Amino acid sequence: MKNKISFRRVDFNGDAELLHQWMNEEHVIPYWKLNGPKEQYYQHLLSALQDEHQKLYIGSLNGRAVSYWESYWVKGDVVEEVYEADPYDQGVHLLIGEKDCLGMGYSLSMIKAMVRYQFHEPYTAKVIAEPDIRNKKMIHVFEKCGFNPVHPVTLPDKTALLMFCDRNEFHRRWKYEDKHWLQTHL
Repeated sequence: MKNKISFRRVDFNGDAELLHQWMNEEHVIPYWKLNGPKEQYYQHLLSALQDEHQKLYIGSLNGRAVSYWESYWVKGDVVEEVYEADPYDQGVHLLIGEKDCLGMGYSLSMIKAMVRYQFHEPYTAKVIAEPDIRNKKMIHVFEKCGFNPVHPVTLPDKTALLMFCDRNEFHRRWKYEDKHWLQTHL
């Protein structure tokens, strides 16, 4: 039986406490740097939810919340300063919050599901990622998904590896994959 992957929009009242918990996990802190007091994180989350250039999601496996996602338009984001972005380029940030889900191979399936959703926008020809250059595991997973390394970039909060996923390459690579395991409430 395949795992069911689903995404839903972040709800501040229902998700803030869980997200704060995830931001304070050892495996998340070095890359997200949003650990600290609840009130401080809650202000950050409220601001992020009001930012119209991005949408925030909770990713679930078989109905259990396990991950946090940011799907964003490159235009209007700090990353648009580091390459020549097309108007409909999108980007993705993620974290697996539940420790027992780390190293289980879920990241690849979930990234594919989110990128497939992002490519539902007919004008988006490219999805980008900019993982922390130290995060070799996520870089490897992005590459397995179809992202190609471009070059290191300096962003305000990290040195990242800019990576591009081309729509045509993504669909060619994953065209025979069963799509019925994905449920979205986006």
